[in-house]
Amino acid sequence: MGLTSRARDEKAHRLASDAVTWFDREAALCEFQDARLGERFRMLLEQIGGDIGQSIPMVCRDWANTKAAYRFFSNERVSEADILSGHFKSTRERIAAAKGPVLVLHDTTEFTYQRERPDLIGMIKRIPKGNSRRLDGKPQTYTTCGILMHSSLAMTLEGLPLGLSAVKFWTRKKFRGVAALRREVNLTRIPIETKESIRWLENLKQSTELFEKPSKCIHIGDREADIMSCFAPWQAVAVSSFDFDSDPR
Repeated sequence: MGLTSRARDEKAHRLASDAVTWFDREAALCEFQDARLGERFRMLLEQIGGDIGQSIPMVCRDWANTKAAYRFFSNERVSEADILSGHFKSTRERIAAAKGPVLVLHDTTEFTYQRERPDLIGMIKRIPKGNSRRLDGKPQTYTTCGILMHSSLAMTLEGLPLGLSAVKFWTRKKFRGVAALRREVNLTRIPIETKESIRWLENLKQSTELFEKPSKCIHIGDREADIMSCFAPWQAVAVSSFDFDSDPR
């Protein structure tokens, strides 16, 4: 039997109330230098969360709120750590309340954009341009620009997301494939602190420091995380084994 009109309205109201409570809780734990910045962030969180996938002008709906949003994002007193601090604290609380082991999924995501000048936003990689070739016979390529994000998502064994335990953003001024680098240098001789691979170690360290019981968590990464440096620092710490997914997907 389907829901009546009144039941549907009550359910929608309840879901909306739950969402508002979530926004309030996440924003309340953030630490901004000015209380007004916290209020603006709370408003933005609700606007963007209520219409995920839309542009800033679309979710803000009017020019005044749109300008306020851009001022917030360009404010030098607002940092990435300020915005994420409340969420990390909420994640820690949800993990502590969860029963049984918690999975922590580590992976990297690419956000690509179309720009006439890729250097202004940063490069991600070069991609072959169909079957086109240059005069020297080598494949023609084009550069994709954007931002890379390495995140660590905590969830229950049933698949319920508990939140991010760590996240790192970066971009590249230039891109050179691993094959090209191997022709010039022995990659195993380069300190991991100077490689992008350090993101695995940093996120694992931040996630472990966030949890009250590190042994409760099982860390999962793909074959790219098969790095000795990820294991060595934790030999004396109660951290569950790092599981590697052999599926390239």
